Amino acid sequence: MSSKNPILKPSVIDKITVADSGPMTVQGAVQKTGILLGLVILSAAFSWARVKAGQPDAMVWVGGGFVLGLIACLATVFKMNWSPVTAPAYAVFEGLVLGGVSALLDARYPGIALQACMLTFGTLFGLLGAYRLGWIRATEQFKAVVIAGTMAVGLVYLVSAVLRLFGASVPFIHDSGTIGILFSGVVVVIAAMNLILDFDFMEQAAESNAPKYMEWYSAFGLMVSLIWLYLEILDLLSKLARRR
Repeated sequence: MSSKNPILKPSVIDKITVADSGPMTVQGAVQKTGILLGLVILSAAFSWARVKAGQPDAMVWVGGGFVLGLIACLATVFKMNWSPVTAPAYAVFEGLVLGGVSALLDARYPGIALQACMLTFGTLFGLLGAYRLGWIRATEQFKAVVIAGTMAVGLVYLVSAVLRLFGASVPFIHDSGTIGILFSGVVVVIAAMNLILDFDFMEQAAESNAPKYMEWYSAFGLMVSLIWLYLEILDLLSKLARRR
């Protein structure tokens, strides 16, 4: 197994054995992905409605979702066999965050959330189709480039977060100027390319007869990339809207 996705990494399959429930399948992983996506949408609709209605506890739900979502994410990464429970929990908590953030931005830039959703799913299905047709392959060179780009983006965001604690920030990347828009565009591409690694991981895990719970873990990895992609597209659209 050679995937270099930070969550769906090669050591994952090396450490697992097939459980009594039988090996995972790609179809099963796709079904689990659908379940997680449904949970994200339901919880997002809940927090969206509370933010739009101006409920005083709206941001408590969003903030709580962020913290609990991070905990569920870490638990899933370090305890893969917990994924049948922690992956759905992650989806619910992240949905609260997405719904709240989307509602806030949509109030400022009407229609931006729908545009981001359409672009996200368009990218997902477009890349899935290209992958299934063999137009895009997760070669070793491709994986190395994507993982290097992902780590670079993560480092930039980490430095930016630390600087903000001291009242500063990385210049330009959060602005709506040309550099900020180009940066967001590059990050969107990197986030989208992570979906290819996720598709590859599902296939490789199934071929390796990974245990059944890996269907949930594979779906979780894909959901992490999809949520990241949505947020980056939302950020890019907001920067473009500020320039008008």
